[in-house]
Amino acid sequence: KPRSAPRSMAAPDRDGDLRRTFPALPPRAPDEGLAATWWGSAWVSALEEGALDAARLARGRGYAERGHVDAVTVTPGLVLAYVQGSRPRPYRVQVRLRTLGDDDWQRFLDAAVERPGHIAALLDGELPHSLAECGVPLLPGPGDLAPRCSCPDSGHPCKHAAALCYQTARLLDADPFVLLLLRGRGERTLLDALSRLNAARAARAAQDLSLIHP
Repeated sequence: KPRSAPRSMAAPDRDGDLRRTFPALPPRAPDEGLAATWWGSAWVSALEEGALDAARLARGRGYAERGHVDAVTVTPGLVLAYVQGSRPRPYRVQVRLRTLGDDDWQRFLDAAVERPGHIAALLDGELPHSLAECGVPLLPGPGDLAPRCSCPDSGHPCKHAAALCYQTARLLDADPFVLLLLRGRGERTLLDALSRLNAARAARAAQDLSLIHP
């Protein structure tokens, strides 16, 4: 295999609740926006408001739009991919985001079971505003995204890391559980916890009802 052949992060056989691999996305259509959802747009804003160089962002946006970002791997606190730049060998890029602590996750779970529609919305690929604004910092703010790249450019971010961030916004658009995984919890773990909380809530309600109407 030639040394210049693009490498890939794709290893779906290693995927599990705390590791998800997404194949390279097709080039973006000219009339397609940077993000299709409000939470995807919030991710893009965190990138752009924390960036130091608009020109590097523009180059990174072009890389993402033209399909230069290979398969993306998401694990707690980390997005990882190879990005093809101007040289034959692609660069290894990662973007880090702080994971949430146990107390934050408990607040999130309590908020999610408060309204029956929250869980249904998540399963439908939606992130309700009320759930994202429950006092838990789900969405990143300016400066929260920490990019690193194997290229020699010391920009923050370099164009390759910017490309990965823009591509990640498309993944978040399609599935808000990607954001929750980045913050530290996998979909199956969260749904199991929500199911247990719902069952406990229903049992308490039934007990309260039996006390009122013995």
